[in-house]
Amino acid sequence: MQPPIPLKRPAWVEEFMAFIMRGNVVDLAVGIIIGAAFTGIVNSLVRDLINPIIGLLIGGIDFSNLYITLRGPHTDTLEQARAAGAVTLNIGVFINAVIQFVIVGFAIFWLIKALTRLHLSAPEVKKPTADQALLTEIRDILKAKQGPVVTTE
Repeated sequence: MQPPIPLKRPAWVEEFMAFIMRGNVVDLAVGIIIGAAFTGIVNSLVRDLINPIIGLLIGGIDFSNLYITLRGPHTDTLEQARAAGAVTLNIGVFINAVIQFVIVGFAIFWLIKALTRLHLSAPEVKKPTADQALLTEIRDILKAKQGPVVTTE
């Protein structure tokens, strides 16, 4: 049974399907997924390994609780201040974000450097020399004059 009004798929749907199936879009999606996983690793590296060492070296400061209360009760931890509804400048959270950015930038720098060293680009297609082009042309003319080759066995 056909619908009373024939439904036609909009042209943009076909364009979108062609776009989404292109290789570079799929590669981009894979890159985003890997980047998200890498971000989790970097967050843990900064929060759980780097910040405690830096805090220990500069006198036992815990970056995650480094904040300034602008309005509201001042508490011992940032979590308590947030729970109390205090307005805070979260300096430690910002420092963590800067450290994470530097680590991700450093990792991307070395990745690009390694890929450049591997020369993952496509090899250059060499143009034939003038002699090679002339010989190719002569070969094509001779083939055209000779006609089809018939072999009998």
